[in-house]
Amino acid sequence: MTTHHTALRELGPQDRDWIPALGELFFDVVDAGASLGFLAEVGEGEMHDYWASVFDALGPDHRLWLMHQDGRALGTVQLARCTKPNGRHRAEVQKLMVHPDARRAGLAAQLMEAAQAQARRDGLSLLVLDTTAQSTAEHFYQSQGWQRVGEIPQFAANPDGTLAATALYWKRLD
Repeated sequence: MTTHHTALRELGPQDRDWIPALGELFFDVVDAGASLGFLAEVGEGEMHDYWASVFDALGPDHRLWLMHQDGRALGTVQLARCTKPNGRHRAEVQKLMVHPDARRAGLAAQLMEAAQAQARRDGLSLLVLDTTAQSTAEHFYQSQGWQRVGEIPQFAANPDGTLAATALYWKRLD
């Protein structure tokens, strides 16, 4: 009997071999209706360019975690530290995504905890994020102690092109 181990790791610039798996994850999540900055007709080239730019940015101010199993990307999250002099105490959580087949198994919570633990180690005291208003993601963030500030109407297009509001959240770190 084969056991499948799910692993969480932080990726660095040297881990570009994960780009195809991350692209597949992104396509699966967008196809399931998530609004992650791309429309439904996003192509392979555009997706590769996006992930290549993420890997180009990786370092102390931009981090990326991956939850994977048997070479398959199941989830990911990014943490982008503010580099402005007046905002070095904060970071933005970006692109939390979990494969539709792997949801409700605690992966999102593990990814968020990894990002928050790193933020604490880096001496950050405030995290922010945005997500589609009235989405299931909102319930998740609220269950994790995030505070909703409000929403901006018609902020971004859903994968199908319809405009949707975005909800803004913050969380203070101990």
